[in-house]
Amino acid sequence: MDPLGRFAELMSVHAHAVVLDEAALCVAAVAQPGLDVSAELARLDELAAECRTPTLGGLVALLFATGRFSGNAVDYYDPRNSYLDQVLARGVGIPITLSVLAMEVGRRVGVPLVGVGMPGHFLLRDQVDPTVFVDPFHGGRLLGAPDCRDLFRRSMGRQAPWYDGYLEPISRAAIIERMVANLRLGFQRNGDTAGLRWVLRLRVRCPGATADDHRELARLLADTN
Repeated sequence: MDPLGRFAELMSVHAHAVVLDEAALCVAAVAQPGLDVSAELARLDELAAECRTPTLGGLVALLFATGRFSGNAVDYYDPRNSYLDQVLARGVGIPITLSVLAMEVGRRVGVPLVGVGMPGHFLLRDQVDPTVFVDPFHGGRLLGAPDCRDLFRRSMGRQAPWYDGYLEPISRAAIIERMVANLRLGFQRNGDTAGLRWVLRLRVRCPGATADDHRELARLLADTN
């Protein structure tokens, strides 16, 4: 499978219809040539089969309450935190990849969750009770809207303006685009030109890609000639 081509196919559909687990694994496969995406999807199936109580509480207990998966506060900017296969293998990730993990295991067991792209800290929202939010990075804590606002201010600063729309669900395409953006920022911070090249190849295949994205990729590719 050509992961870059498959990624483009997956991102070409309606924003809410993107196959989230496969798209996230295609990101990882571009970073790690030879990754078996089908095998990683099967690992998600196996993880879901362990969920004996198909409720939000049961899902949180399986994934986070025991520390099986947790936030990588020690090395937050390690790019492996953004690769879903590595999150499965290592048990650590960042808020957005831990959220994707929970969404996709939840989908398999009938626990519907949506992603919330709050600035500074990605969260989950329960579709059965939309007043309940989940913070996978901090042990799967269940939060209310006031808790989310407090978390936002701790992440972004006390003076940062708050908008209630920060707690609205975002599309699956937007989740993938944010994953790609996180990787891009990390490679920029580290001066990793090779990483930037491949992540920009993903970015230009996203629906939100801009002319500047295409120009930056062209410049980086020209530097290799």
